[in-house]
Amino acid sequence: MTTALYLPEENIDMIAATSVLQQQAADIRTRTINWASYMQSQMISEEDYKAISALDKSRASFLAQNSSQVVKTLLNLVSHLSKDSTIQYILVLLDDLLQEDRSRVDLFHETAGKLKQCIWGPFLNLLNRQDGFIVNMSSRILAKFACWGHETMPKSDLNFYLQFLKDQLATNNNEYIQSVARCLQMMLRVDEYRFAFVGVDGISTLIRILSTRVNFQVQYQLIFCLWVLTFNPLLAAKMNKFSVIPILADILSDCAKEKVTRIILAVFRNLIEKPEDSSVAKDHCIAMVQCKVLKQLSILEQRRFDDEDITSDVEYLSEKLQNSVQDLSSFDEYATEVRSGRLEWSPVHKSAKFWRENAQRLNEKNYELLRILVHLLETSNDGIILSVACFDIGEYVRHYLRGKHVLEQLGGKQIVMQHLGHKDPNVRYEALLAVQKLMVQ
Repeated sequence: MTTALYLPEENIDMIAATSVLQQQAADIRTRTINWASYMQSQMISEEDYKAISALDKSRASFLAQNSSQVVKTLLNLVSHLSKDSTIQYILVLLDDLLQEDRSRVDLFHETAGKLKQCIWGPFLNLLNRQDGFIVNMSSRILAKFACWGHETMPKSDLNFYLQFLKDQLATNNNEYIQSVARCLQMMLRVDEYRFAFVGVDGISTLIRILSTRVNFQVQYQLIFCLWVLTFNPLLAAKMNKFSVIPILADILSDCAKEKVTRIILAVFRNLIEKPEDSSVAKDHCIAMVQCKVLKQLSILEQRRFDDEDITSDVEYLSEKLQNSVQDLSSFDEYATEVRSGRLEWSPVHKSAKFWRENAQRLNEKNYELLRILVHLLETSNDGIILSVACFDIGEYVRHYLRGKHVLEQLGGKQIVMQHLGHKDPNVRYEALLAVQKLMVQ
């Protein structure tokens, strides 16, 4: 049995009508297929010819009286015919049958089981076709079979399908991206499918796409996917390892669309409410403060929203973040800033008292924070981040006796020295100061 999260459909299905897939489906519905010629050339059996012709004429009544035959015929046709225009027509017909009545998904599963036919195989095969409509309509049907019935998709097929969706999302200029995202929105409502999606590195893909400029509709759909993932407490706890908070905070500060604002606030709320470990919720609060979410919330408090969810989430988040600021030690604040990868000259860096008391704490969790600073020096192109990282490393070795030895073990000394020739004079200056501190006996 699939344990789907119950969520209102309205906020998804308004989109469907405007997607490229739906526009094409509307044209395909008007086609007339000459089934007689398929039978005459022995490409389909007489039994299948009668069933599909009757289905074309009076769908609901024929299906009600001949459900097994309809399922058998549709699976036969999808598996054995090859002409694009005919396959397109059958897929639209099948998708319409499921859309009209979700209970038909179980009918398909049960009938296929009795016929010893695999319901997944024919549609998974169609994902390899060249025609974009066939690929994406097959994908949509697979998502319905996987989410709307009592049977879940088998594990090997599931991994293949989720990898397919992930790759389609990452394809440049994919005109069907709304349909791909729509399938993911359906799949990730089912708890069993969420971990499989994380297993194919799905969250990183969502974040990577969200960090580029995508239109607000796709933005909404992908953040919706993050939102449904956060209903699982384990995933909510892991989420910010993928920099979800910094990316969504950036979108929140730029966003003009109310529904995008609403879904981001809902993600943030889940990141505080759902983790079972209160220290994780606290870390998430601090990360939000670090990413200037409080400032955005105070701007949102001045605006009027028709949607009560927004008002309630703004109040909830403001209270939680204000409380976390009051409880914040300077080391918590520093650690969150380093973990976010967004170093800036916040007051804590220049505080001699801070370094005297906390330099040794950079050794905690197997030198976690020190390793991040070294990694930022290796990978960042931002002058401020590089300057601050050099400064912090210098202060660490100045205040912690074995700091030079530890830094050499981590390969950090060489990396600091490479920045002596950096094109930004501020980076060169901070690297020079850090090297001097490294050289002092």
